[in-house]
Amino acid sequence: MAMTLRLPDDLDAKLTERARREGRSKQELAIEAIREAQNRAELKVDDVLAELVDSDAEILDYLK
Repeated sequence: MAMTLRLPDDLDAKLTERARREGRSKQELAIEAIREAQNRAELKVDDVLAELVDSDAEILDYLK
């Protein structure tokens, strides 16, 4: 799906330079960054859920 992403000039310049250095497209780098951010967010949710399950194990067992 097509999407237009408008970046501030300074960020676009940094992305352009990195893409040039790595021989990759700005699109590739943006997709990679979005995927990594999503993965980090999902890990945080999983960690919180695991912590809740551990801390409330007694209550959860009672509710079964």
